Amino acid sequence: MIVPADEEKTLTRPGRISIKQLVLAGIFLTLALWLATVVPSIEIAWVTCILVLTIYLFAFEVVSVDVAAISIMVLLGLTSLLAPAMGLSQGLVDNKHLFDGFSSNAVMSIIAVMVIGAGLDKTGIMGKVAASILNTGSSTEQRIIPIVSATVGLISSFMQNVGAAALFLPVVSRISARSGLPMSRLLMPMGFTAILGGTMTMVGSSPLILLNDLILTSNKALPAEQKMETWGLFSVTPIGIALVSTGILYFVLAGRYVLPATKSESSTTGADPMQYFHDIYGVDYSLSELVVKDDSILVGRQLDEIESIYRVRVIATKRPGEGNRIGPGALARDVDIQAGMVLGVVADPRDLAKFIEVFGLKKRHQLRSFVEDLSPAKAGIAEVVIPPGSTLIGKTARDVWMRKTYGLAMIGLHRNGETLREGDDIRNIPFQAGDTLVVHTAWDALQRIEKDRNFLVVTTEYPREESRPHKVGWAALFFGLTLFMILFTDIRLSVALLSGAIGMVLSGVMSIEEAYEAVSWKTVFLLASLIPLGLAVETSGTAKWIAEQVLLVVGHMPVWVIQLAVAGLATFFTLVMSNVGATVLLVPLAVNIAIGAGANPAVFALTVAIATSNSFLLPTHQVNALIMGPAGYRVKDFIRAGGIMTVLFLVVMMLMMNLMF
Repeated sequence: MIVPADEEKTLTRPGRISIKQLVLAGIFLTLALWLATVVPSIEIAWVTCILVLTIYLFAFEVVSVDVAAISIMVLLGLTSLLAPAMGLSQGLVDNKHLFDGFSSNAVMSIIAVMVIGAGLDKTGIMGKVAASILNTGSSTEQRIIPIVSATVGLISSFMQNVGAAALFLPVVSRISARSGLPMSRLLMPMGFTAILGGTMTMVGSSPLILLNDLILTSNKALPAEQKMETWGLFSVTPIGIALVSTGILYFVLAGRYVLPATKSESSTTGADPMQYFHDIYGVDYSLSELVVKDDSILVGRQLDEIESIYRVRVIATKRPGEGNRIGPGALARDVDIQAGMVLGVVADPRDLAKFIEVFGLKKRHQLRSFVEDLSPAKAGIAEVVIPPGSTLIGKTARDVWMRKTYGLAMIGLHRNGETLREGDDIRNIPFQAGDTLVVHTAWDALQRIEKDRNFLVVTTEYPREESRPHKVGWAALFFGLTLFMILFTDIRLSVALLSGAIGMVLSGVMSIEEAYEAVSWKTVFLLASLIPLGLAVETSGTAKWIAEQVLLVVGHMPVWVIQLAVAGLATFFTLVMSNVGATVLLVPLAVNIAIGAGANPAVFALTVAIATSNSFLLPTHQVNALIMGPAGYRVKDFIRAGGIMTVLFLVVMMLMMNLMF
């Protein structure tokens, strides 16, 4: 069988080794063996080999990234058993600390923010935020990306970037569902900007929070004339603003080329439902918003007078100054049409065009008034069957006021192999056992219909999220409490976030089962399993040795080249170990190098702290790991988009630091 080129990647599964991967494995093995011959100790040699193996597994996706991370963790654990055979006195990582990652501050924090984000979503807050962004930003990438990214970047400047990203994850999910844009086109710009936002203030990221303490520690060993001043809260703000602006501009201009259009792992929708109903019933309907002009001859008429004649179905209305009317008890055939009223209409595009022309209506280019109520997450087309024994048999849709009573707007009736549509007088046809009704309905109304013996609901694959707007006060209270503890107390981040998460559960915003479901366990295992590798890189002396070798090469070069090398080292280390670990390791080295080169040691220390946010190449950063699953990203997507972002980060950071300092 000949497989088209665009399908070849789809057929490739993790675990199936290709010839290309074998060749690359040989190259990486050769590199690892060569590095092992030049390092100063056997411990560093083994850690270097494992580090190269990790990069290979991540870059070429021999297995999924979480499986790769777990495998590396297990391999590090086995070194305790195999130490004599490996020439080691002990394992590379103490097995007592091998699983510390699962209880680490970072991992517990990311679990908590997922729960808090889901809790806020349950109350409908995120839906309203998404609707607001769509109303402002239209439904195009070029307008949505700057709004979402700038907002997240600003929030991230005062709270942990993973918290800001997790907070907006459900918002982006809603925007994706309502705009039709894949999450993969929106989540990476949001995630990258969340990371960049951490450079806008000295409390925006852990390395910057830690930096002043490290400077004070270094000062103890320096003579009075070389002691460094600590940095103020907004000392880095111009640099951070430049970096965030660069990130937004990058995705606005180049997003169409570097962002993938992948299917989300968390997607709740499969094939296009309208395509399904077109194929089965020949129904070619679309959803539109129409505004009734003051001089329209439609003013004063009732829905019943125009729907059948013009083959349109009104499923939602909004009068000026009033709320939306949709669902059971909201709409009936005797509703009067008023000037300025907005109509949510389901109709064949040709019938809709005629209806607009006859009555001089204004068609909006996109949903605005009903963007929340009629989003795919809230409403859609469904199939409902009249079962034998239904009390509706022999009655018509008009007799039971189906739209008002049940919230079912019938747009088709299928009987004996024939589908009748709006305009075929379907609402005056008595129901028979076995009739299939094609209806537009809100999903919460369909859930109630499932319990009604008069109907048999055929459509089962639809969002069943239970909205709890009455719990919005509790959700806001615990979110506000969490934010207060993060910003104004010195309590550990994970404790503050878990306080908010458990508050959501105890107050009934969400059940504990829903909290478990809200957590992306793939992300949790990816992060927790990589922490032992960072520990091995740091404790074995591998990180220090790599840093010393690089600085030996550039030590005699101009100051800006040395500073760039320090930034490059920080960028590399933050990909394979925690950004805090990289900062603690490199700041003392950077200070000594700066003094030796006659440069400002405080600026070099700041270079390290900022550059540890340059983490876009691999999904090892907490934010990248968070968005990887929901967006369906692969490692190569981060390499493609993150590679350019990494270079831009270094260029902009160096330019701004040299201009300012």
